[in-house]
Amino acid sequence: MDSTLRELLVPESAPKPLGPYSHGVRSGRWVFTSGTIGNDPATGKLVAGGVVAETRQALTNLGGTLRAGGTSLAQVLKTTVFLVDLGQFGAMNAVYAEFFPQDPPARSTIQVGGLPGGASVEIEAVAVVPEADGD
Repeated sequence: MDSTLRELLVPESAPKPLGPYSHGVRSGRWVFTSGTIGNDPATGKLVAGGVVAETRQALTNLGGTLRAGGTSLAQVLKTTVFLVDLGQFGAMNAVYAEFFPQDPPARSTIQVGGLPGGASVEIEAVAVVPEADGD
C-alpha cells in the first residue's frame, strides 16, 4: 500500500459499481467495503435465483474486494446485511453460514424498502488485514 491514508480497492473480478462509489477502501490494516449485491461480474446483471443465489454471489464479490485489499472473508470483523424481505432471513442465513462456517463475524441484519438493481440482499463488511511476518 502506498503512503496515502486511503487506498481505493478495484477488484479485477468485480462488476462495475452502480454509482459513484468504490468497491472498498483500505486504510492501514482496515478494509471497509461498500454494500455488495449479487451482480454477475461478467454481465453486470443481478444473478437469477432469488435471495439464495444473490447472497452467494454477493459474498463471492465481497471476497474479491477483500482480496484486493490484502485480506479475506476469514478476517471480517463485522458485516451488515440488508434484506428487502426479512421473511428470507433463513434462506440468506443458510448461504451466509457456508461462507463463515466457524467463528463468524459480528453482524446486523436490517430490512429495507428496496435495494439497487432490484436486488433482494446487499452485504457490507469491515475487515482487518493480517500482520505480515516480522511486523
